[in-house]
Amino acid sequence: MSAHDQLTALDATFLELEQADDSALMHIGGVLVFDPLPDGGAPPLAALRAHITERLDRLPRYRQRLDAPRTSGLAWPSWVDDEHFDVAAHVRHATLPAPGDEGDFLEWTADFYSHRLDRARPLWEIVLLDGMADGRWALAWKTHHCLVDGVGSVGVVDLLLDAEPAPGVPPGPGGDTELAVAAAERVRHVRLLHPPESVRQTAATGLVAARVGAHAVMHPREALQRSRGVIDLLVRDELIAAPRCTLNVPIGATRRFATVHVTLEDLNAIRGELGGTINDVVLCAVTAGLRELLLARGEELPRQGLRAMVPVNIRRDSGRGDLGNRVSSLFVDLPVSEADPVRRYALVRAAVRRQKASGQALAAAAVTALGGLAPPVLHATFARSLFAKRLFNLTITNVPASPRPLYAFGAPMVDVVPMVPLAAEHGVGVAVVSYAGTLTFGLCADRATVPDLDVLRDGIAASLRELAAPVAAAVR
Repeated sequence: MSAHDQLTALDATFLELEQADDSALMHIGGVLVFDPLPDGGAPPLAALRAHITERLDRLPRYRQRLDAPRTSGLAWPSWVDDEHFDVAAHVRHATLPAPGDEGDFLEWTADFYSHRLDRARPLWEIVLLDGMADGRWALAWKTHHCLVDGVGSVGVVDLLLDAEPAPGVPPGPGGDTELAVAAAERVRHVRLLHPPESVRQTAATGLVAARVGAHAVMHPREALQRSRGVIDLLVRDELIAAPRCTLNVPIGATRRFATVHVTLEDLNAIRGELGGTINDVVLCAVTAGLRELLLARGEELPRQGLRAMVPVNIRRDSGRGDLGNRVSSLFVDLPVSEADPVRRYALVRAAVRRQKASGQALAAAAVTALGGLAPPVLHATFARSLFAKRLFNLTITNVPASPRPLYAFGAPMVDVVPMVPLAAEHGVGVAVVSYAGTLTFGLCADRATVPDLDVLRDGIAASLRELAAPVAAAVR
């Protein structure tokens, strides 16, 4: 068995988080919504299973399971072929109750993501969902975070979808098709949403801890940047903890879901008028929504802000579509105490620039790599510390999908609803995905402790309208 088949320390972290707390569900995913097929309705389940089986050879790990369901002892679990693999166990059918409106859809979505994947089988699942209003249907999928990160999971979706309504026979690995062109476009889309300087800052973070010293000799500037970032992370964890709030209390395993939709054209207009990036606009809108949520709960607004963990993709362009986790993190303080929307945007933008310049993403990857030197029996404690409420209040992840329409069975995909997993004592998470000119916020929350998720949703939508006001004024 090759070392490539063994989980990395970061991959194993997501298994350990589940083992430590029943409320932690460490799968990622999303719901892909389609218009009716050309002849109406949704595809037959048998056709979907055949469609996935035909393309699954390009994702061999999706036919593999863990050789041990838990991390323990002195070695990480490894991926092994599942001799009993049956696509029918992973691809199933469900129907929304009438009338199949948005409320019914979000309730079903919340329930779907409230159940763990079976560790005795390959760690993924897809559901063909029909019964939606206007004859629409959906593909809901979840994949365990130990198998793939958010950006990689979108790459998987690329393989399952088509770049045109009536594609030819899908090629094997490396085939030259319209889908390859779409993938190249999505790389450009990534660069639009996440400027190149951030990619350059994080591209070298895949080194294992054993090579850090030698690498430092050859790259002293990066080593200094990494060291400062590690110190910053440790100071944050030990001396400047994330503020206490009612979003960070013991939670259950049952989820609640909400969405906000906005056009990329509107976000680009805001970015063009106020400066910064689309990701700055996203973080500012979430900041405003969190402010409204805390105010509605009668909580004091922390002056230092709520701290968000913002995953950063460190996968090189050539590695897009690879499985496993290629991700690090920035920790950004969101100025929820600032009432003025334009001033709040400037503070968010400055905070993001400051953390990127500090080399914090490099540091987070280095700390994770150092933790990988610990044997699995000790690593679990380290894993929990990386996702503790003391370090951050919530996760906000922004993943670009395709910039142009995609299809399945000839039907156009009209929406993507993303989700982000909740670690223990983290009541809310925000996943954002951009697709074909639209950006969707997927708000995932603990059902018991966040009954007021609509306040966060409405606050995000209101913030986007507030930020658009200076743009409208400039046009006039």
